[in-house]
Amino acid sequence: MKSSLRSRIDPFIVMDIMERANAVEKKGQTVVHMEVGQPGTSAPKAAKDFLKASMEDNPMGYTVALGLPDLRKKIAELYGDWYGLDVDWNRIIITGGSSAGFILSFTALFDKLDKVGLPNPGYPSYRQIIKTLDLDPVLINTTKKNKFQPTPNDLSRYNINGLLIASPGNPTGSMIEREPLEALVNYCVDRKVSLISDEIYHGIQYDMKPSTVLEYTDSCYIINSFSKYFSMTGWRIGWIIVPKEHVRVVERIQQNMFICASHASQILALGSFESKNELEKNLETYRENRKILLSALPEMGFNNIAPPDGAFYLYIDISEFSSDSYDFTIKMLNIGGVAITPGIDFDPIKGKSKIRISYARSTPEILKGIKRMKIFMDEKKYL
Repeated sequence: MKSSLRSRIDPFIVMDIMERANAVEKKGQTVVHMEVGQPGTSAPKAAKDFLKASMEDNPMGYTVALGLPDLRKKIAELYGDWYGLDVDWNRIIITGGSSAGFILSFTALFDKLDKVGLPNPGYPSYRQIIKTLDLDPVLINTTKKNKFQPTPNDLSRYNINGLLIASPGNPTGSMIEREPLEALVNYCVDRKVSLISDEIYHGIQYDMKPSTVLEYTDSCYIINSFSKYFSMTGWRIGWIIVPKEHVRVVERIQQNMFICASHASQILALGSFESKNELEKNLETYRENRKILLSALPEMGFNNIAPPDGAFYLYIDISEFSSDSYDFTIKMLNIGGVAITPGIDFDPIKGKSKIRISYARSTPEILKGIKRMKIFMDEKKYL
């Protein structure tokens, strides 16, 4: 049977690495998982308790396509708590994770062959989803000098219909500071470039607080999720915020593509807002893991690390040791017993000399991973 041209996209390599790691574990070898960007903790206890109680007398059928009003109102309150903004809850649409949010956003905003600018390095599924929708991903090459974030000067070299930004970003964890972010927003507004802001890692920051694009304009799409800060990756629940005049546009697409997000996941998300202490405890674990790694990695020779302002990643230059990040990570897994992600997942151009480490697991796991990595590097098993 013939497959479509639009299906010919690259694999999500980090998921392939996770599958390889699982296969290694089935053979009896232990693996420290530092590859996938997901918290090592489960959904918050209060959220699970709330869902359990709700399931006793709720059949969990379809919700309206836009999502449960009570959940949308709670998310609006979050924007007041985090940013001091009064966001109309009617502009918030509940999605099946941020992935569904990307599909809805790209479908609502762009026509076939439209050019969508993406920071490079960046989350690989951006460009793969864009390709699948017959759009044209335009990689905006960034530099460490600008924290691997795009600038208006970078954008001026390209003719684009849209721009997607992420702050904190994946794989770098770097953030766009307030003035540069405002400059990017103004550039897009002035040139009628449709702006999408991926804010999935908001809530996970260390020395500076992220800004939402909504602080500067309502002419944008905001994508967020309960996966990262709220520790609910497998529940596949997120949200987007769109201009008022776009709500019905996205609603029609959601009705036909997804009907609605999972009812049970929406209930779980509603209960998660009573879990601030637990979630902040998770954040302290990430903070400690980050501190430990930033001390230990230079001792192994990893001195060139992207600025990790937020999220739970370190993006590391390994050119001193290898020019093949995939081979390096496979050896690290098979020989060293640590799963990490090759940079080619995030940057098809320069990613052969980069790796990404996720530190979203428990501190004892991170310490075990560091010990194994040190042995791997000291014994030069990467050769």
